[in-house]
Amino acid sequence: MTTEKVDVLVIGAGPSGTVAASIIHQAGYSVKIVEKLKFPRFVIGESLLPRSMEALEEAGFIDAIKAKGFQEKYGAKFVKGNSVCDFTFKEQHTPGWNWTWQVTRADFDKTLADTVEAMGVPVSYETTVTAIRFDGSDSVTTVEDIHGNKSEIAARFIVDGSGYGRVIPRLFNLEKNSNLQPRKALFAHTVDARRSMADEPNRITAVVHKPGTWIWIIPFSTGVTSVGFVSDPSFFDAYPGTPEQQYRAMLEAEPYTRERFRDVELVFEPRILESWSATTDKFYGEGFVLTGNVTEFLDPIFSSGVTLACVSAQTAAKLVIRKLKGEAVDWEKEYMEPTMQGVNTFRSYVMAWYEGTLDKIFFSAEQRSEVKNQICSVLAGYVWDMSNPFVQHHDTALKRLARTIELTQIIKQDQ
Repeated sequence: MTTEKVDVLVIGAGPSGTVAASIIHQAGYSVKIVEKLKFPRFVIGESLLPRSMEALEEAGFIDAIKAKGFQEKYGAKFVKGNSVCDFTFKEQHTPGWNWTWQVTRADFDKTLADTVEAMGVPVSYETTVTAIRFDGSDSVTTVEDIHGNKSEIAARFIVDGSGYGRVIPRLFNLEKNSNLQPRKALFAHTVDARRSMADEPNRITAVVHKPGTWIWIIPFSTGVTSVGFVSDPSFFDAYPGTPEQQYRAMLEAEPYTRERFRDVELVFEPRILESWSATTDKFYGEGFVLTGNVTEFLDPIFSSGVTLACVSAQTAAKLVIRKLKGEAVDWEKEYMEPTMQGVNTFRSYVMAWYEGTLDKIFFSAEQRSEVKNQICSVLAGYVWDMSNPFVQHHDTALKRLARTIELTQIIKQDQ
């Protein structure tokens, strides 16, 4: 077998892999990306968050993304019956980006991969990692292309941004179950001919359909809108038939989607995604670091996936550069802990969403602007801003606020 030598091997050409590859390459190191699939390829995670823009900017991707004409996104809207809670990123607590994009991920991810390749980073598509041998921090990775040809890549360090592929966790038995309840999504892209019936397209809408069941509505600049139902798997058993028959019956059952999406043309047959939550004990080891969904994927609500992917890659890339320079890196303090800070903050909000805690907050008749702006910062992805009490105390602040709202309502009713 032939053996190629590089400073850094990146596994996966999605946002996490390409952000890491670009930043390391810009520092003057040789980088190679291997990707199991052929691009463009479909993946969900279509609504970005403003915090991801900082990583995309440092990677040098912003101009290329702008040129694609994706739908700009300025906020997020939550709907429950006749109640609406609208967040505008310009009103967030944390200084930073106040807009981002809603994207078809096939086009978005290919744009990032093409851009990093144009920078001088080779990308080998349809190439599968079959084995990795470590000798300290040095490694030799065996890969196999679509024709069955095997070769080796010798690297001083590996960044695993393989997403759902979870290459290193699976090869080295590092996987463990997430503490989140298993959920299922049924979704499709729709030709949104009645979009004029809806509010502005420059935000994602999350509709509370039933307790524990919600709908995402993500308009794209092409006139296509992504619509998906997320719930406990048992919810879908109430709808017989094919995935398309199930999907159309669900759209009809929700007043918010009934008229707009009745008899809507589908770009593809509805697809199913389930049991997506997974994690691992360690996000790093001697000679490798895990980024993006390889660390932990939580849930589609709050669109945290791409942000965690980009920011973890941004952080990891800088630490890899220092490692290659011979500097000491405390991976636990400098990578594991801040990454878990972001993951755990989002996890608290995911759990509060499904438990109904956020219903009480979002749809309260009285909302303090300061509190709403602080929560807005979390929804914008600024989950590392410890000046925000809803980040610093993410595990308790929402419950305290919901309880205060309940007590206030009780007092008013008694007066």
